[in-house]
Amino acid sequence: MLSKTTEYAIRSLVYISVQNKKGMRPGFKEIAKEINSPEQFTAKVLQKLTKNKLVHSMKGRGGGFFFSENEFPSLYDTIIIMEGENYFTKCGFGLKKCDSARPCPLHNEYMVIRDIFNQLARKTSIQALADKVIESKAVLI
Repeated sequence: MLSKTTEYAIRSLVYISVQNKKGMRPGFKEIAKEINSPEQFTAKVLQKLTKNKLVHSMKGRGGGFFFSENEFPSLYDTIIIMEGENYFTKCGFGLKKCDSARPCPLHNEYMVIRDIFNQLARKTSIQALADKVIESKAVLI
């Protein structure tokens, strides 16, 4: 359902959050290594996330990626930035025009899944995902 770019974005943000909890600010090379992502691709993903203010970065000694205190994006925010505004409304069959009046073969079934995922993404923060990793209830790779 999500593009590889969005998957890397989410994993990057979760990793940054985990490291920030330890008082560290990881750089893009470390992030790429730890989430098993190509370095240059990770750098571009992080650039987009930073440009859209989902995460902050600082250069130099003590630099790296970080979240402002109590400023964690939701999974929804991340998906919208990476996939586009229409992600949670697009057709599961890939049609440009698909609605109740003119449904694709997957319309009714896909709409239910899409709406449930939308609700999950809106209520789930990057920090909540990071907490699962910190508590050893989940992994990043």
